[in-house]
Amino acid sequence: MQRVPSGQPHPLYSADATRALEAALASTLAPHALMQRAGLATARLALAIAPHARRYWIACGPGNNGGDGLEAAMHLQQWGKTPLVTWLGTADTAPTDARASHARAVAAGVRFVDAPPADCDICIDALLGTGANRAPEGRLADWITHINSLAVPVLAVDLPSGLNADTGATPGPCVRASHTLCLLTLKPGLYTAQGRDQTGAVWYESLGADLGSTAPQARLGGAPATARRRHATHKGSYGDVAVIGGARGMSGAALLAASAALHHGAGRVYVGLLDDDDMTVDPTHPELMFRVPTALDVAAGTVVAGCGGGQAIAAHLPRLLSTAPRLVLDADALNSIANDSQFATLLAARGARQRQTVLTPHPLEAARLLACTTAAVQADRLAAAQKLAQQFGCTVVLKGSGTVMAAPGRLPVINPTGNARLATAGTGDVLAGLIGARLAQGEHAFEAACAAVWLHGLAADAWPPDQPLTADALARRG
Repeated sequence: MQRVPSGQPHPLYSADATRALEAALASTLAPHALMQRAGLATARLALAIAPHARRYWIACGPGNNGGDGLEAAMHLQQWGKTPLVTWLGTADTAPTDARASHARAVAAGVRFVDAPPADCDICIDALLGTGANRAPEGRLADWITHINSLAVPVLAVDLPSGLNADTGATPGPCVRASHTLCLLTLKPGLYTAQGRDQTGAVWYESLGADLGSTAPQARLGGAPATARRRHATHKGSYGDVAVIGGARGMSGAALLAASAALHHGAGRVYVGLLDDDDMTVDPTHPELMFRVPTALDVAAGTVVAGCGGGQAIAAHLPRLLSTAPRLVLDADALNSIANDSQFATLLAARGARQRQTVLTPHPLEAARLLACTTAAVQADRLAAAQKLAQQFGCTVVLKGSGTVMAAPGRLPVINPTGNARLATAGTGDVLAGLIGARLAQGEHAFEAACAAVWLHGLAADAWPPDQPLTADALARRG
């Protein structure tokens, strides 16, 4: 058993793949052996989380997830603890393995109660596993609500009850765990949508499963390699970035993207503002070079378009979509494409020509591009990102908690860094500039997106708690 470390990539498996792995492994073991392993791992982790705890409330569901909890209760009883079990199943209706664990718990002297105890030192959530596919109801929902009212550690077995293993959606009540012990596989839903808010610290126990022959659904992002700059290089070695955006009243968005590209290592950064009041210099960043947007040589470098672009960006999209070899499309550029089928056709044509293109939508912008609702996007973020990537033949960065990167023919990546301090104006513009800088320095669009998103989130995770996170300060972190 290990705590899942940050900074290292991990494969993520769907509920269907996990169930297939479970069946394959169980067929090689003695009956009930797999649940015995799961229950022992759960009991050991509970003991490590709260070594001085005496009273354990173990909330068990009617299926095999509940069986894991019953098995854990048996071990805790044998170790001198006081497990109190509420069980939604019965010995007559429980699956075979859960029935065996119930008999072992009874034989060990575990106490079963009809309702959650008035007090406990730790709670083990063994109500629902990966098979849950609808909102909890009745006593199950009531127990989840009670778990969430506790001021004690909560250990979820496999995943917090009420969380969709594949999507991270919570269609109804969902346990907020302080710790989650993933069994057999890590699941995508732990790391995107509502997953990160519900899981707490994530632990992993393979139970002896060999994952090598099973295809994952996605991958958890890892830290990018640090590139060392050679001495015999110059500013031309690190590429040009042109930022086109900043319509009247929104110049700051384009300047934030340009600042981020500059501080992230681009050799030269040009700014083409769409504001009629031409700006010729930014005193805080004298390195930035300002040009009339139509005078920028967009065929020679990397373009970041749309940050604060308003409706004015639409006039520039035909040229950018047709000629820019490397292009990051953000904000109003995405809205313009969603509103004009000709722009969408040009964007798809870029993919056919294998031009390097990155789209950076938030959920509402993604919904506009997909002609669906934001709720539909958030209900399955992996699927939405993959659909956009296939539709336009490009790399997609679907922003949000657990940002998803997708590209045709590539395994999607869910980013584990970042926090709600990024929920402030301008941080998306900063991300667009970071991606542009990495594209300009020669990275492929998908790798550039994954690396920039990781570093963008990591900066927020490392932000001093006593200092406000602003987009301008974030851009200068590089």
